[in-house]
Amino acid sequence: MSITESKLDRERLQTLAAELLEKQFKRVPKLRELHSGEWIDRDYYIRHITETVLRIRLNNEVDSYALYKVGSQDDALAAKLAKYLAEEFGHENMFTRDLEKFGLTIEALNATPVFPATAKLMGYLRLEADRSGPAPTTIWDWFVEWYSDQYNPVITEKAATEFGKEYVHGTKAHIAFDESHDHDELMFRTVSRAVEKFSSPEQAEVYLTVFIDLIGDYFNELYESTVGARSEASAN
Repeated sequence: MSITESKLDRERLQTLAAELLEKQFKRVPKLRELHSGEWIDRDYYIRHITETVLRIRLNNEVDSYALYKVGSQDDALAAKLAKYLAEEFGHENMFTRDLEKFGLTIEALNATPVFPATAKLMGYLRLEADRSGPAPTTIWDWFVEWYSDQYNPVITEKAATEFGKEYVHGTKAHIAFDESHDHDELMFRTVSRAVEKFSSPEQAEVYLTVFIDLIGDYFNELYESTVGARSEASAN
C-alpha cells in the first residue's frame, strides 16, 4: 500500500464516530439527553467522573506501552506520542478535586473497581498493541479528544447548572487545557502517522467501531449501577 493510499481521511473518521455514537444514543438510556445537555443525575455524574479518573490512569499506562511498542521504528511518531503523554500525565488530579467537593475521598476513589466495559477496553488496547503496535491506542486517544471537544463542555455546563459551578472547576480546567493545547489536532497528526506506519484506514475504522461499542456498554453499566439501581431499590 502506498503512503497516499494509507492516509486517513479526517472528515470520514469524524463522520463515522458521530454515526457510531448515534447508535449508542439510541440503545443506552438517557445517553442522548446527557450529551445534549437535557439531563443529568448526581449519582450518575459522580460515578462518571470517578470512572474518568480510573480510566485516565489506565489509559496513561496503555499509552506508555504503545510508546514502548513504537520503539526506534519511528522517532517522529514516538515524539508525538511522548508529547501527548507528557501533557496528559497527572490530569486525573483535576477531576479528583471535583470529586472531593462532592464528598468522595481519594481512598473511596482508589477502592472503586472499574466497570467491566472499561476493563475490556483497556485490555483490548493492550492486546492490540502487542499485535498491531501503537495504531489502535492512538486511534482511541484521538477519539477521546474528539469526543471531549464535542460533548464534555455541554455535559459540564449542565453539571454546573444543576450542582453548582464549584463542583466542576477541575473538569473545566481540563477542558480548557485540552483546547489551549489543541489535543484533537495533535492526536490526529499522531494517529495519521501511526496508521500510515503500522495499520490502514480500513483497520482504523474497525478499531473505532469496537471502541465506541465498548463506550456504549460503559454508559449502560453506568446508568444501571446508579439510576437503574436506585429505581429498582425504590420499587422493592
